[in-house]
Amino acid sequence: MSGTHTVLHDPQGLIEGELPLDRGPHEALVTAVLAWGCLDLAPRDYEQIALQLTGHARALAADVRHRASALPKDDGRAALADVVLREAAQILSVPLDGTARCAQDRARLVRALYARLDRLAAPS
Repeated sequence: MSGTHTVLHDPQGLIEGELPLDRGPHEALVTAVLAWGCLDLAPRDYEQIALQLTGHARALAADVRHRASALPKDDGRAALADVVLREAAQILSVPLDGTARCAQDRARLVRALYARLDRLAAPS
């Protein structure tokens, strides 16, 4: 324990995998961000939106990874999840730059991760 915070050791990400995702508000944010035309926000506003989407994308990627790892090795859905997870890692490795393009890239990633999560949850 450090100060008033408890530090947890969870190398397998089991705690994160059990947290429910608040899907509705994030899907609404994705829809709004992808519908932007010529929107002129301050860079810090774009960055805050991208930061929100980044955090949710990381949680989604952990959920996709967890569900895919539970599938049999010969299940094609796991292979497709690996492709989406590699793309997610690449996008998330790019630093935020406070632009509409950056926020929209993160929004597209969240949409792709939800699509993969839904396919993993569907019966094969």
